[in-house]
Amino acid sequence: MGEDRAANSSADAEQLAQRYRSLVEHTPDGICVHEDGVVVYVNRATVRLLAAEDADELIGQPLTRFVHPDSVSAMLERIDSLEDEGSASKPTEMALLRLDGRTVQVETVSVRTPWFDRLAYQVVIHDLTAQRTAEAAQRKAEQHFTTVVSQLEEGVVVIDRNGRIESANPAALRIFGSNPRTGDLTGSTIDDLPLVLLDANAKPLPTARHPVARTLATGETITGYVFGVDREDGQRRWLSGSSRLLNPGDPHSAAVSSFADITEFRASRRQLEYQATHDSLTGLANRSLILAQLAGALAGSEDLPVSTVLFIDLDDFKVINDTLGHAIGDTVLQIVAQRLQRALRAEDLVGRLGGDEFLVLLSGAPRAVDLDSLVERVRSKMSEPIIARGHRIEVNASIGVTALSSEEHRTPEAVLHDADLAMYRAKTNRDDALGATRLPNSTHAS
Repeated sequence: MGEDRAANSSADAEQLAQRYRSLVEHTPDGICVHEDGVVVYVNRATVRLLAAEDADELIGQPLTRFVHPDSVSAMLERIDSLEDEGSASKPTEMALLRLDGRTVQVETVSVRTPWFDRLAYQVVIHDLTAQRTAEAAQRKAEQHFTTVVSQLEEGVVVIDRNGRIESANPAALRIFGSNPRTGDLTGSTIDDLPLVLLDANAKPLPTARHPVARTLATGETITGYVFGVDREDGQRRWLSGSSRLLNPGDPHSAAVSSFADITEFRASRRQLEYQATHDSLTGLANRSLILAQLAGALAGSEDLPVSTVLFIDLDDFKVINDTLGHAIGDTVLQIVAQRLQRALRAEDLVGRLGGDEFLVLLSGAPRAVDLDSLVERVRSKMSEPIIARGHRIEVNASIGVTALSSEEHRTPEAVLHDADLAMYRAKTNRDDALGATRLPNSTHAS
């Protein structure tokens, strides 16, 4: 019985040893055993790591042959410190020399371990090549990313979950207005900056309502929003922005806000819109804008924002152009436009239909007596002498009036036609009263 147990125990030990040897041979990390500074065992991974054909090229060689000179001294110190069986060194990075002359970076752990009937050193060697390659690639990618972001004309700001700025590229600093207080935004919140946020309508925009706050709260990507900043230097910049999570899969991810300065574009667009809706000579609303405003009024509720339309025509203006020239005629039109605006209220809209024809949309609901006095005031203002390039010019105007009702069914063009007819009736009635058409009186001012 005792002999059987001993035999079984020996068989079990041999089987365990065989499993250990198999594990050591097939592990991806190198295993090396050295004794008195000489290599006595290497596994397959070590053979591959040191670029050997087989283990025989390595066994029997001095250990230091495969260690880079810069790493030898520290390695020997670690070996000398391992005296007791089972003592081990801390994981340490070092450089090994391959048989092909190349250097390989590894991490090693040395253990004082029994080897047959004596103590030796077993070294576990982990190849750092893949890790170093990945780290180098990551550093390169980060450097490339940093270089690209720093060169962008678009501002880029990374904001953490607490609303603090983790980074801001040079364009963001430039857009925000670089100065000693905004030179370094890291660690600041938007509220700390000498800026006032504005919504698309130029109203104050609380930080909590900025789209980037919604991105941080919900993870939602938001693009194409417009906001403004009033800078400390007094400039107002308009920005088109987007915000998204830096790492969408991470619930604790920071948000990245990117924005382009559209101030000049916005100004040029508004200038184009202005030019499309205003007369270039007088700056008044043009025919298109007048009709659009009138159409909007007619499509409104019972409380019409426009109550009356005035059609104004300068009497015999053609004579001025023919006798004094178009340059003086243009000056007269500009002065007439200014006088019309001064004679009317701020809420009334004055426009030029073309040539010497003007249209006025009166707001509110004036009484008949008020309307009569307003028309007379306009006519009186228009008849005041005009001095243009040394010429004293008197201009009279015929004014047609058409009222709008709460049950108005006319189109803007029909209203315009009726106002035009009223103007011609007024012109005819006044000419009949005078007995003849009075031409503009032009004399050279002394």
